[in-house]
This record gives sequence, structure tokens and C-alpha cells, in this order.
Amino acid sequence: MNNNVGLQRTDIVEIDPTFLFRWEEPQRAYVLLYPEGLVKLNSTAGEILAVVAQTVAVGDLLDNFIAKYNNPDIADDILTFLEASNERGWVRIKR
Repeated sequence: MNNNVGLQRTDIVEIDPTFLFRWEEPQRAYVLLYPEGLVKLNSTAGEILAVVAQTVAVGDLLDNFIAKYNNPDIADDILTFLEASNERGWVRIKR
């Protein structure tokens, strides 16, 4: 886990391979599965990680959501979520 990574627009993020990201119909939500259990994601987190699962640059991800919701103010919230996800080990910067 990396603390305070300070993600840059050019960073490529991906789901950490120790987690399996998928839709779980019984949960009716996206989840992250790992050997000790699962994390049920809310709809916003699931939507963001669905894009991350495609291994994208942070800037492209932000631009996608800013355009989709016509709201440039959401970029800070998405970055905060990505940094928290990195700290939890859910995502990582691809090197």
C-alpha cells in the first residue's frame, strides 16, 4: 500500500491483481473479492473502478467523468477516492 501517492494525470492505474473486481448479482453491486472476503462497493465506487479495470490514465478517467456528468468539480472527489483506494491496496499505479 502506498500512502499519499499524489496521483498525477499521466499515472496509469489498475486494479491490484490480489483483488478480483466484478459484478455480483446476489449483492446487486460491484465487489472486490480477495482471499479473506469481499468489499461491496457503492454505485459510484463501482462505476469508477469499472473504468480503472480497463487500465487507464488518471487524466483520461477524470476527463471521462467530467464529460459524462458535465461537472469539472467532481475531479477532486475522484482523485480522493483513487488515492484512498490506493492506500487500501485496491488499486495501484502501473509501472
